[in-house]
Amino acid sequence: MSDSDTDAVPEWSDPYLDRVSDRLLFNYDLEKDRSISGERFDLYGKLDVHSQKQFFHPALSYGHHEMVEHLLARRVSSVTVADLESLVSLGHDLADLWITPDDTHFSTEFSFALLTDSISKEVREFVSEFSDRTLLKYGYHGHYEINLLVVSSEREECVASENADIATAFVLWKDIEEAKPGFTVRLLRRLFG
Repeated sequence: MSDSDTDAVPEWSDPYLDRVSDRLLFNYDLEKDRSISGERFDLYGKLDVHSQKQFFHPALSYGHHEMVEHLLARRVSSVTVADLESLVSLGHDLADLWITPDDTHFSTEFSFALLTDSISKEVREFVSEFSDRTLLKYGYHGHYEINLLVVSSEREECVASENADIATAFVLWKDIEEAKPGFTVRLLRRLFG
């Protein structure tokens, strides 16, 4: 990403969201204050991944797949289970509007992040047990998934649904862990420096 690309990333008046955006800016297209289906979100991010296989030359390609993640985050004074259920319903509505089901669609994720002062026991239980994956045409047109996370940055607490990998970007009080190299990589490094 060039300097001109990083200049295009909005700045948030919320210092926490601004730091989260710093973790996302190289992979996500970010927007500030986005309104979607009557709901307002302080941060919207979209990640597009396209993959394909090729045989000798790009013109001889096959296995085209698209993966998309939509991140929608906002600050709220408090969170209830009803608030989360409303976001899940919004996720299903957005799937109907935004996904074009075809054989190149592999997956779409809708990740909703709520930033609040404290996380209640009911919310913690609901989010940690939450999982919602919907197959499109029995999986032939891929699937979509809804993820939830609730963050209290003041208390350094985060609860996320099982597949909400984006939670790592919101846990600013911890360093992002790099994947440990496997046995083969460690052996090659030892042999060849």
